[in-house]
Amino acid sequence: MATPSVNPKMEYRRLGNSGLKVSVLSFGSWVTFDAQVDDNLAVECMAAAGDAGCNFFDNAEAYAGGKSEEIMGHALRELGWPRWSYVLTTKLFWGIHGDVPNMRNTTNRKYLMHAVDGSLERFGQDFVDVLYCHRSDPETPMEETVYAMSEIISAGKAHYWGTSEWSADEIRAAIDIADRHHLHKPVTEQSQYNLLERRKVEKEYARLQEDFGYGNTIWSPLASGLLTGKYRDGIPDDSRAALDGYGWLADRLTNPEEVARVEKLRPIADRLGCSMAQLALAWCTKNPNVSTVITGASKVSQVVQNFDTLDVIPLLTDDVKAEMEAAVKK
Repeated sequence: MATPSVNPKMEYRRLGNSGLKVSVLSFGSWVTFDAQVDDNLAVECMAAAGDAGCNFFDNAEAYAGGKSEEIMGHALRELGWPRWSYVLTTKLFWGIHGDVPNMRNTTNRKYLMHAVDGSLERFGQDFVDVLYCHRSDPETPMEETVYAMSEIISAGKAHYWGTSEWSADEIRAAIDIADRHHLHKPVTEQSQYNLLERRKVEKEYARLQEDFGYGNTIWSPLASGLLTGKYRDGIPDDSRAALDGYGWLADRLTNPEEVARVEKLRPIADRLGCSMAQLALAWCTKNPNVSTVITGASKVSQVVQNFDTLDVIPLLTDDVKAEMEAAVKK
């Protein structure tokens, strides 16, 4: 039976302070699955990621209203990978059943218990490896959320749990409650992090990372594509900013000041012999508090190019990293 490859170039890092090892570059389905990637292409893209040594595959209940989980579940069945060979994740909060009480924008116990079963059904899986609270819920007592997430793990429906875009104070409160009541603690955050968006990961979470070894499985490492440099001549027809419902991205992606800022990275990429996307992805991996960098792609060729970043990472010396940061500094 085929399994994701163990690429000697791939680094496998611990997920926060847990013992779980995840590939430093991983594959996620936000935006692309269903909107740009159908079942067959999903199989090809995930196979290419697995061939590169990726073992971490990220999803969320809310992506494409649950369709993304269905597509990824289908791909995993088609690929026939043994369940022990990969790490599967999903996130709960937004809900997919419309504006129904207890089923939308919450992490209360009722919602979490229903939602995890729904995700597992769509995946066709008995469990996920990491289950995230996709946002925090100020209307639900933190104790209720922590108890529910811990019980989901005790029931074998997830192995670890984490947070996504929570504040450092909220994460610290969850860890404290879990410690006091001997519950399963969250082990990782999932937040936006890239060369243009650094404050939360590098500043707000600094003490969390120091005190608890809290991990981070970062999203948007390319700043929604801005760091690829492909928007200097406008919005390509096949880009995410051209999709229905994603027009909100267009203003920033075509902002002349932002484009000019990013273009200062092009000479560095040219000198290293890599693409601007690979340069930006490699930069993210240089933060030791980043457990994995979640990449996305709508074509197999993009998957291959993203994971070819493994050849670029060794080229990013401290001097090159500092040069990049100086180039985009406002």
